[in-house]
Amino acid sequence: MDLKHRSRNITDGRDQAPARAMYKAIGFTDDDLAKPLIAVANTWIETMPCNFHLRRLSAKVKEGIRAAGGTPMEFNTIAISDGETMGTEGMKASLVSREVIADSIELVCRGQLFDAAVCVVGCDKTIPAAAMALARMNLPGLVLYGGTIAAGKYRGKDVTIQDVFEAVGANAAGKMSDEDLLALENVACPGAGACGGQYTANTMSTVMELIGLSPMGFNGIPAMDPRKDEVAFRCGEVVMNLLKQGIRPSDILTHAAFENAIAGVATTGGSTNAVLHLLAIAREMGVPLQIEDFQRVSERTPLLADLKPAGKYVAADVDAAGGIQLIAKRLLEGKHVHGSAMTVTGKTFAEEASAAKETAGQMVIAPLSKPLKATGGLVILKGNLAPGGGVVKMSGHERASHTGPARVFDSEEAAMKAVTSKQIKAGDVVVIRYEGPKGGPGMREMLSVTAAIVGEGLGESVALLTDGRFSGATRGLMVGHVAPEAALGGPIAAIREGDKITIDTKVRKLELEISDAEIARRLGEWKPPAPRYKTGVFAKYAALVNSAAEGAVTTPAHPRVT
Repeated sequence: MDLKHRSRNITDGRDQAPARAMYKAIGFTDDDLAKPLIAVANTWIETMPCNFHLRRLSAKVKEGIRAAGGTPMEFNTIAISDGETMGTEGMKASLVSREVIADSIELVCRGQLFDAAVCVVGCDKTIPAAAMALARMNLPGLVLYGGTIAAGKYRGKDVTIQDVFEAVGANAAGKMSDEDLLALENVACPGAGACGGQYTANTMSTVMELIGLSPMGFNGIPAMDPRKDEVAFRCGEVVMNLLKQGIRPSDILTHAAFENAIAGVATTGGSTNAVLHLLAIAREMGVPLQIEDFQRVSERTPLLADLKPAGKYVAADVDAAGGIQLIAKRLLEGKHVHGSAMTVTGKTFAEEASAAKETAGQMVIAPLSKPLKATGGLVILKGNLAPGGGVVKMSGHERASHTGPARVFDSEEAAMKAVTSKQIKAGDVVVIRYEGPKGGPGMREMLSVTAAIVGEGLGESVALLTDGRFSGATRGLMVGHVAPEAALGGPIAAIREGDKITIDTKVRKLELEISDAEIARRLGEWKPPAPRYKTGVFAKYAALVNSAAEGAVTTPAHPRVT
């Protein structure tokens, strides 16, 4: 393969003298321009711990590329902090940012004719966005995750940002003092790195390793561990090897690879956001992944990792126990994954997993003989309330079913006010609608509300459903991604205050206990609400976005899946 298969068109020949002159203006030499040009897409931003350290890692990636015979060129994308914007209007920007990040990586790589790419990522949406961009372009490349934050310490216990969100509810309920809340706030996040449990960032980091777009063993190293610099440097060798071997995302992102990724989410009790993001990546790659595939794979995959939000340990503990490779080895030994799937190192999944070394006495990752649960953490619900599906995470000791009266709210803010003012009672089903991809727009995460419910002491007696999303830190019987969404006239728009709703995860049912005729009558009277935004990026997104059941993407369907 011509290693300058794309960049030759911008660096070679008489007609490109102006381009070379401009490159030389910023220090590139003829020798630099004779080598393959490798994009380093950096999602660094100074607004959050998740991506704050990525300049350092990106510099190491560039050193590695130069050492391996390429010429790196770095550019930046945007990023939005889910944790900081939670519960505010700013959270509407989070999922929208996934599309903008993917678009920006694609645009720069196409515009500058890069031969390959390394995407350095951190907070939640930057990870799937990088994979989506690589899939769209089918450009040799890999994803390097910046790593998890270290656990905070509060009164002798490991804590994460999840504990702070739940403490807000406890404080509102009078169960925690203002002084204790401040003390927890001050220690929960001790430095750079993404949120510390198996929340969305660490879930998608796991996905990248098990799907094959990240070198296995690289992502799980914590953010501030000195080994992170070493693997960042080694990414240079990996990407140049990809280029030399002509390995592209289409060779890696097969249906088998997506099943491996789903198994990784299921066995670690990962975030429901992985459903949304894997559907989006598959759509960009042209792989016919369906929401039912998540149920099928989760049912055959045991829950092995005892991780927050429902478990005991944080993501850094996985690394200490033996890393993602140990999880991969467990899944391989149990025949829960496809060992022949290709990865970015040029080795198969099985070859990478075989290098796992388990730490003696570790308690984080259960043996196959004693799983935490026989089946994985993802459950797909359907019924007259969710013909297109809804997603619930069952990774802890959540009750399997709930029937109760609907408490209906047309925005997250209205629901949050009701929870914190003690208007929600045991047995209720909180319904938050018009927060879907189109209706929100942007499908906000509901961690503020779900954590407040837990903090109020109602986590075991109140259920919640929404056409919005949940943070990976959400726990309890909470159903998200209800499709079709309310803004599209989905059945969730027909719910009225006091209607009885049944959630049954054993038979995978989400039902409004009224007749189909009554649902149809109510929807016949329904009128779509006026758009919340009439101009700007939110208006554009709302006009283009498709259903959560299809990944909530804004690009046309790939020809292979139309």
